[in-house]
Amino acid sequence: MSDVATAGSTKGAATRESAEPERAELRLERHRVELTGYCYRMLGSAFEAEDAVQETMVRAWRALDRFEGRSSLRSWLYRIATNVCLDMLGGSRRRARPMDLSSPSGAENPPGPALPETAWVEPMPSGRILPGGDPAETAVTRESVRLAFVAALQHLPPRQRAVLILREVLAWRASEAAELLGTTVASVNSALQRARATLASAGITAGGIAARGSTDSMDEEQRALLARYVSAFESYDLDALTAVLHDDATLSMPPYELWLRGHADIRAWLTGHGAGCRGSRLIPVTANGCQAFGQYRPDPDGGFSPWALQVVEVSGGRVTALNAFLDTARLFPLFGLPERLAAR
Repeated sequence: MSDVATAGSTKGAATRESAEPERAELRLERHRVELTGYCYRMLGSAFEAEDAVQETMVRAWRALDRFEGRSSLRSWLYRIATNVCLDMLGGSRRRARPMDLSSPSGAENPPGPALPETAWVEPMPSGRILPGGDPAETAVTRESVRLAFVAALQHLPPRQRAVLILREVLAWRASEAAELLGTTVASVNSALQRARATLASAGITAGGIAARGSTDSMDEEQRALLARYVSAFESYDLDALTAVLHDDATLSMPPYELWLRGHADIRAWLTGHGAGCRGSRLIPVTANGCQAFGQYRPDPDGGFSPWALQVVEVSGGRVTALNAFLDTARLFPLFGLPERLAAR
């Protein structure tokens, strides 16, 4: 063989060898979004979910040469992710929403002490947990990452939580879930029954996820409603704002336990303790399958400073919930929102 041929053969082999890790990495990365959605439902935290997926990818990469292919790569990754989440959940307290912890408060009450970030179910950018694909499947997936559903999952023991997500959200067969969890089909079915009963006591039917709320992509009516909300909030026109709210709309403000229900209390809050929101600007993003906004309040030194990430829930042609997360130092970078806004 000539030197040229030998060099060409060597170069080709080196190219193939360097391409193999790249192809393997792409095979793993193809599953990142759905794995992030799974870990987010399990953990209730955007940051912990991303840490769990990164740990899953590291473990999978290290063990990839030992993957024997008896199950699909996707199933294998879910098994690793489940183990990572179960390890992270060992001994941890349950994350919740303010309405899971107390009765609604009166608008005259101050927010009270802030609870640690580990107390709360956190919002997550929709693009990191909602893969594209079949519209019907996407609708179910969107409902299964709503804040209320993720919070309800936190009531379940970790293994029941995994079973319910695998069976009801991801539509795995009982035998597949049993193999992943290293248990029997009978144990999986029993865990699913107990998980359903717990969710039913919270008013959620896991098997009917897609039937709850609005599961369609945002239509013109919803766009118009949200445009009215933005206009009313930025102009601080409380009559117009009240007109877009459902009669039983809620306002919550993690990290504070206080939350409000109904037109009167929300309006009284915005003219009382929350009056500093007057003159705010809203920058649109998406979170948990819903429209969301980065809220910036006027800064005495000029421009606008971050104040809250608002996750706005809509149903039946009205705004049903305003979830204002005040931990902007952590959440705004996650959602790609700027550190501040210049004056108009």
